[in-house]
Amino acid sequence: MSTVMEKPDPTATTSKRRVPGWARGALWAVVAIGVLSTASYLTDMPILTSSGTSQTALRLGLPILLAALGGLWAERAGVMNIGLEGMMILGTWGSAWGAYHGGVWVGLAAGILFGLLGGLLHAVAVVTFNVNHIVSGVAINLLGLGVAKYLANLVFEPISGNPRESPSVEKFDTYSATFLSDWLAVLEDEQRVVLSDVAGLLRGLVTHISPLAMIALLLVPASYFVLWRTRFGLRLRSCGESPVAAESLGVNVYLHKYIAVAASGGFAGMGGASLVLLQGGADYLENQVNGRGYIGLAAMIFGNYRPGGLLGGAALFGYADGLQLSGGGAAVLALCYGAVLLLAVIVILQLIRRHWWAAAGGVAGAVVLYWIYWTNDELPSDLIPYTPHFVTIVVLAVAAQRLRVPKAIGKQYRRGEDS
Repeated sequence: MSTVMEKPDPTATTSKRRVPGWARGALWAVVAIGVLSTASYLTDMPILTSSGTSQTALRLGLPILLAALGGLWAERAGVMNIGLEGMMILGTWGSAWGAYHGGVWVGLAAGILFGLLGGLLHAVAVVTFNVNHIVSGVAINLLGLGVAKYLANLVFEPISGNPRESPSVEKFDTYSATFLSDWLAVLEDEQRVVLSDVAGLLRGLVTHISPLAMIALLLVPASYFVLWRTRFGLRLRSCGESPVAAESLGVNVYLHKYIAVAASGGFAGMGGASLVLLQGGADYLENQVNGRGYIGLAAMIFGNYRPGGLLGGAALFGYADGLQLSGGGAAVLALCYGAVLLLAVIVILQLIRRHWWAAAGGVAGAVVLYWIYWTNDELPSDLIPYTPHFVTIVVLAVAAQRLRVPKAIGKQYRRGEDS
């Protein structure tokens, strides 16, 4: 009796080959620009793609980006870090204190250090003592708020006369690509469809840019390289997938988790420092973080625990925040119209893939947003400051359907145990 061996079909794998992540990201960026350009033209709201909105979005998106990077490092190592908010708060106070006494770069270093200390405290609780990750994160948030308030009363009140804010501190200088910025300004002023929109968005990204913004943007590819292209990164991510298996291969799981959570706190502290040290921002103010640590987590989830994806999430939230500051209720209402156009594109894609329920959900969302746009001339001013928070809720609801979460995230680990 003979057995016939079937040869594998080489086309079976190639037909399912996925588009590279960078290509998908670039494609969605083109779609987003096209949607904003179309919405700007149809609603007669050029502020949707103006250089001022783009520049403000970059400044407001930086703390969210840095918080998201902090969440990425911790959660890839298996440690859930909802304490990013408290670590950012510590970073705001530390950066103001450092900048007041030693200048802007000392302020940045102090902000990173204070955030890192918050990260180490979280690591001691969850890695060494196996405290529930959510409980520890909530405690870090409360502790960060209380410590910053106490230190502000102790240090800043005698100087500024106000326990809720610091004295004036030095800010980062800004730089512009002058020739490119002037050329893009000419194109933006000509108000040509699409061309002027692209010019406006790009001009905001090359005008009055701080060194901190450059560093933050470079940290995205640097994090990808370290976590996905080095032995250290492979070992760190293995701690978030199966710490027992990693331990059996000689990986020091405790050490890698400590490094990851400490780095997470440092990133969050840098995000807090950006709120204090960037031009256009306030000095240290009580409660100035205002939920950006949680929004950073949402950006990380939106990006499916990948550096490139969280960059897109931070850009989305920063843009929503910048738009509401630059254009108010009318601009946010025009953004609702743009969201309707984007949902139309998504619905078409879902229909092509035969995802009927997802398409139906997209149609329902588009109908609701268009109804809001059609029945209002301007959104209530009391709701406008919460635009990024509304975007966070929607994004979390959508992104939760396609997550690839590290398998051991949030789980307790003890050296030598089998599970």
